[in-house]
Amino acid sequence: MTDIVQVRKLRTVDDLRRHVDALGIDLPLDDEVDPNGPLAQPLPVGDRRVLGNRFAVLPMEGWDGTPDGRPTDLVRRRWRRFGESGAKLVWGGEAAAVRPDGRANPNQLMITADTADDLAALRRELVDAHVARFGRSDDLMVGLQLTHSGRWSHPVSRPAERDPLLDRRRGGDQPLLTDEELDALVDDYVTAAGHARRAGFHFVDVKHCHGYLAHELLAARGRAGRYGGDLTSRSRFLIGVIEAIQAAHPDLTIGVRLSVFDEVPYCAGPDGVGVPEEPRRLGFGREDDLSEPLAVVGALAERGVRLLCVTAGSPYYCPHVQRPAFFPPSDGYQPPEDPLAGVARLIHAAAAVKRHRPEMVIVGSGYSYLQEWIGHVAQRVIADGLADSVGVGRMALSYHDLPSDVLAGRDLDRRRLCRTFSDCTTAPRNGLVSGCWPLDDHYKQRPDRAVLAAAKKRAR
Repeated sequence: MTDIVQVRKLRTVDDLRRHVDALGIDLPLDDEVDPNGPLAQPLPVGDRRVLGNRFAVLPMEGWDGTPDGRPTDLVRRRWRRFGESGAKLVWGGEAAAVRPDGRANPNQLMITADTADDLAALRRELVDAHVARFGRSDDLMVGLQLTHSGRWSHPVSRPAERDPLLDRRRGGDQPLLTDEELDALVDDYVTAAGHARRAGFHFVDVKHCHGYLAHELLAARGRAGRYGGDLTSRSRFLIGVIEAIQAAHPDLTIGVRLSVFDEVPYCAGPDGVGVPEEPRRLGFGREDDLSEPLAVVGALAERGVRLLCVTAGSPYYCPHVQRPAFFPPSDGYQPPEDPLAGVARLIHAAAAVKRHRPEMVIVGSGYSYLQEWIGHVAQRVIADGLADSVGVGRMALSYHDLPSDVLAGRDLDRRRLCRTFSDCTTAPRNGLVSGCWPLDDHYKQRPDRAVLAAAKKRAR
């Protein structure tokens, strides 16, 4: 699209402001960042912990664990860098499957009786790295994201509901998970939460986003049985997991990462720009109608859940919604809108959730695309009460200690800023490990980088 301008070419705050004004985008923005300002303020999480600042590291799906779900040296390196980031909330680190058939890739972490000690050691490395750099950890909160990938599980897809478009992408005629299997899966989440608690994690995230099983259930209007139909039935799994974990582990804090709106699946049009494949049934929530997501948020709040991370869409069928980027992954499409519009959409969705339940700690996402302007936007968001914490995902791979630099008032290192090349997605799509291949020397020097270069060339 001709009106998309790369963020790196917006060299001043005024450049950014003029650009978003021309696009008609409402993007909160401050002229300067005060290192002692809103982003540096402490953040109480219920009555259990007070975080040292307003930055969070968001969870990502790792592709570099062992075949049996344990951390490798690459995973440990990434978690140590999360600890060194300066962020005082580590939201899950990365997704960990609650059982083997729920992994989204064959090298995803798992949280089971066999792997719990390994994840406990992984968490300790993160905390030790944080203490070594910042001198304390009593104001740090580290969680573990619990997941089952459902339709997107490997090697066998197990969807929650028939969906012709998504079935063609992943699922085919694989049988739906039965009500009885979902009942058993609730128990698996409880068991996994117990392992996470004993491993020392401060909280668990019951993942309900990005098209994975629990998120798909929230949209399962056509599903028969106890887990489909009206909103009460569609949220039965979420509420059941929350209440069961609370009953078994009352001292464990629970968070939820929730896709609060969805989109139809997109594909590349004749010019490579993303277009909707075709109209389909309503997903869970729309940008212009958050009534169902807000009802679910209310149900969580009524059950004492105080941590909520807001996201949207799915990387599998509408990545521009969930992960705004200028450069698509090898199997993606060119952005159908200026990615700054996607950032603003996520910010305002989080603000709507915060207005609905001000007692909850709301963590926002989508900030990595802002690059050198993360602090300018994040500071205004916190000051205006649009969210309580701002999360960085991809940026934590290329420039892991950006939060520390922002909070110290240091100039940002433009050479390390994530420019959304999407190689962190393209690489795993082509059988390589996850990481920032363009900017992180550790990956740039790997001999298999040639495989990535060849895959990108084929995609072009």
